[in-house]
Amino acid sequence: MAGVPQVNFALDTYECIVLYPGAAGRVLPAETVQRLQAEHAEHMQALQRRGIILVSGSIDGTTSNPEPPIGFGLARTGSVEDVRSVVEANPAVQAGLYRVDVLTFLCPAGSLEFPLVKAGS
Repeated sequence: MAGVPQVNFALDTYECIVLYPGAAGRVLPAETVQRLQAEHAEHMQALQRRGIILVSGSIDGTTSNPEPPIGFGLARTGSVEDVRSVVEANPAVQAGLYRVDVLTFLCPAGSLEFPLVKAGS
């Protein structure tokens, strides 16, 4: 991590999951892409039901980045590597439809709530 900001308030730490288009997405048949997208959604929902992923979803919009992210999620396990391993096990990531990066996200303590996680517990 580049460093924890020096602030005079408590911080919560999350693992930030960023999903990008993968190289294989350009060459896979449409029916394979559709199947992998469904498997991706199932995988992410299963991780959320298990309490690993707190929230995830698609990103839609323009950006100056030539390869903009297409999805985003947050987890709170305490380990970027643990989160990376479960999201890299995603069938769509393994097939190259998507690629993923996992980073540490810091924000003021108590500033985020996840009501769907609370409702599921």
